[in-house]
Amino acid sequence: MALTALALFVLWVLLAPVLRVLVQSRRTGDTGLRLTTKGSGPLQLWVGVASTTGICAQGAAAAAALLGLSPIAALDHRPLQWTGAALALLGTLGTAMAQTSMGPSWRLGLDQSERTALVMGGPFRWVRNPIYTTMFVTMLGIALVVPNPVSAAGLILLWLSMEMEVRAVEEPYLLHTHGQAYRAYASTVGRFLPRVGRLR
Repeated sequence: MALTALALFVLWVLLAPVLRVLVQSRRTGDTGLRLTTKGSGPLQLWVGVASTTGICAQGAAAAAALLGLSPIAALDHRPLQWTGAALALLGTLGTAMAQTSMGPSWRLGLDQSERTALVMGGPFRWVRNPIYTTMFVTMLGIALVVPNPVSAAGLILLWLSMEMEVRAVEEPYLLHTHGQAYRAYASTVGRFLPRVGRLR
């Protein structure tokens, strides 16, 4: 199953960041990449590094499994692995759909000085951060396909970095930029899951 995990990881990379950047550039003349900007604080940079490491750990876990790294025995079951593969595929498609629904507002990274439209349609009707949700589902799925210490550590790091990114970087920016419009939206729509993590 290690080859399956590696193929799923490559598929996500090609459909999520790579294809999205190409489409964004073609449609708007802007790649949407905001990996480092003038206003980036140290927290923003560190959570970006942490989330990238957490994602890359899933590809590394698949490679490590190919090289003979033993899986976590309690999770090493074929039905669980196939469930993980299905989750990874669904998460990949979900990530691509959520990115598409953002249209020209899509960004990879955050420029504190930039103002984009507040997207509340499509999957954003149910959760405020569907890209993060579906990305995590993808990486969870891959971790279930190759359940070894590398994938487990990467998944934990990804979750922690997503929480920090959203709570400490993106939400303050959105509240500052969109004010009451974002506050009203966030009071009715969950952070990563429907109705869970609404702002009060």
